[in-house]
This record gives sequence, structure tokens and C-alpha cells, in this order.
Amino acid sequence: MVYHGMISREEADQLLSQAEGSYLIRESQRQPGTYTLALRFGNQTRNFRLYHDGKHFVGEKRFESIHDLVTDGLITLYIETKAAEYIAKMTINPIYEHVGYTTLNQEPTLKKLLPLSPEAPDGPAPAKDDNNAEERLTSLVRRATLRESDLAPKYEKVHNFKVHTFRGPHWCEYCANFMWGLIAQGVKCADCGLNVHKQCSKVVPNDCQPDLRHVKKVYSCDLTTLVKAHNTKRPMVVDMCIQELEARGLQSEGLYRISGFSELIEDVKLAFDRDGEKADISSNAYEDINIISGALKLYFRELPIPLITYDAHPRFIEAAKITDAEKRLESLHEALKLLPPAHCETLRYLMAHLKRVTQYEKENLMSSENLGIVFGPTLMRAPELDAMTALNDIRYQRLVVETLITHEDVLF
Repeated sequence: MVYHGMISREEADQLLSQAEGSYLIRESQRQPGTYTLALRFGNQTRNFRLYHDGKHFVGEKRFESIHDLVTDGLITLYIETKAAEYIAKMTINPIYEHVGYTTLNQEPTLKKLLPLSPEAPDGPAPAKDDNNAEERLTSLVRRATLRESDLAPKYEKVHNFKVHTFRGPHWCEYCANFMWGLIAQGVKCADCGLNVHKQCSKVVPNDCQPDLRHVKKVYSCDLTTLVKAHNTKRPMVVDMCIQELEARGLQSEGLYRISGFSELIEDVKLAFDRDGEKADISSNAYEDINIISGALKLYFRELPIPLITYDAHPRFIEAAKITDAEKRLESLHEALKLLPPAHCETLRYLMAHLKRVTQYEKENLMSSENLGIVFGPTLMRAPELDAMTALNDIRYQRLVVETLITHEDVLF
């Protein structure tokens, strides 16, 4: 029987002393109602606090049964005990540096894997005739041989690692060592598919190249992830909506202030999520220009990290509180440097557009102040603050956007 009720550590040790790998569950005498897994390994009994939420788990791993938990635990203990010195050195000479992004188009051995593209004689390109060629390449080599557009900037992006259970044998794509355990053997980047040990994930460079197979939507997607996945300077939804607005909406009264029909705005969102840059937002599909402006505002509202990021938000608010106009501009210029490059480029493009909107103020009745009121809370949502602080920030958010519009040629 696995469960032995409320017994002491000493009693558990005596019961398990006969067999290596034996285990039992006991209720704690010091804290009744809490349970401990006692496991015999290395001629000593080890005790682990046991939790249960429908599955048994210790730490971040969850198991269907105690047997699976113990099996995984024994594997991990054995590896960490017998190969501790080796594990500590795993990240010292990673293969990642030799076939990762840092040597894009520079590794001679990679050039032998794929034929040269006639359009780019100095770099490798995927073979089009052999359908199995790409499947034979690991995701690491696939990323190493990606051709990037010269027009798109090389934005830095951290990997979006999630604990992952691999089916069958897997090797770390950073250190090339085996990933051990029954479940949750390592982590996988949700954006590019890179598979590494948890400890290796801490030293992997911030060079994630998102794969469209993993990035399946446009709205509610991290901005840098989206532009890197599509290899563009800015999100295509921003470029396309602004182009459409400037083609037929600059003189529309109340542009951005008047809301379009919410169901049709949702249709535009679904079109971008489904079709990407092929989405039809022309006047033939959406005659009311306020639907397009509403879709653009919705995109910014649904960003998981606001265009003016949570980290940079306090610096922008501090700048807005400065009464001296020249010093305020200097402070805003410094605050802009805190934004991720893709965020800063998108903000620059948007502010230039909004300034062009103000040039038609007589027709559309939208001044930089009015646009600041509309876009302030949309572009710089506050971090978790108390209600009074958030309310006070609204006027400074308006002032930030108003200043960015008025002085976009100086600030960017």
C-alpha cells in the first residue's frame, strides 16, 4: 500500500530502507492535512511536499499517477546525481552558436544542405523540388537557413518558452544533449518552436524568429512577434488601415472619434486573423471609414503589451508632468528609447499619420488634443494601479499623445 497515514520521517525511513527506489506517501505530523512523498534513493530517504489538484505534482510538473511521478523523479535524481558535473558544463560549448541565428548564412556546412537560390547567390534557400528536404532539417537548422528581407529590420525578440512534454527521444537544440524525464522534459518556444532544456533557456540569445505555423492570428498577438513572423517593419494591420484611411478618410468628420458598427469592426478583425495581408478592407467591403478606424483602434487595444509598454509607461507619465515645454520634449525623447524597436517604429508611423489627420482639422474637426483624448488610453494602458492613480493618469496620457503628434518630426 502506497499511503501509510500519519507516520514520522523516522518510521518512513525504516519502512523504505530495504529497497532502493521504494516510496510511500505519508501525512505530515507537524502539519496535518499536508502530504509528503518519501522516496528511497542513494541509500537515503528523501522527502518531497506533495500537492494535488486533480493530478499529483511536485513543483511545476503534474502527473496522472504517483507511479509516473516517482518514475520521473528517479530518472531526474539519477541524471542529476551521476552527471551533475556534466550538466553544469552543458551550456559552455553550445551547438546553437554554430548553427543558430548568430551565424546566419555564414556556416559552410549549412550551405551544403540546400541548393543556392538564383535570386540570392550568396545565401542558401529551401529546395522547392524536394518536398521532404525541409522535414529532414531540424527546426534549428531551418531557422539558421532562413533568408531575411533586406527591407525588414532585424528586431530583437526574446523566446516565448513554455514547459513542454516531448513524445519520444528529444535533444536540446541549444546544447545538443538528451532531454530526460517522462514529462515536461524541457521547454518549447511557442513562437518559433525552439526546443531546449529549462536551464539552457536561461542563456539562449534573444533571437527568436517566429514561425507562421505557430503565430496563427494578427489581433491579440505580441507586436514584435507579429512583425518578425511576417518579416515586416510594422504590423500589416497598421499599414493597411492607415493607407486606407489616408486614401479616403482624412476629411471625414469625427475621424477616430466616431465609432463604426461594432459587428463590422469585428468582421475586419476576423478578416485580418484569417487572411492577413490579403484581407479586403476596401470601400467595396466596408464603405463606412469609421469601421476601418475602429479596427485600427481595436488592434492597439488588444495588444497584450501596449504600444507604449508597461515598462516605459512611468517614464512617459513623468515626462508629461514636466511644465517646461523644451524639457518635456527632451524627457519624451529619452522615454522613446525605452520602447522595443518594433513598438517605436509603429508609434512613429502612427504619429506621422495622426499629424496628417490634424492637417485636415477644418474638415474632420480632429485636433491633436482630440486625438490625444482618443488614443491616450488606447496606446498607453497603465500597469495595475489603484483607481484614483489610473484616473489621474488619463490627462497625462492625453498630453503624451498630443505632444507626440505635434512634435513627431522632432521626437522620432
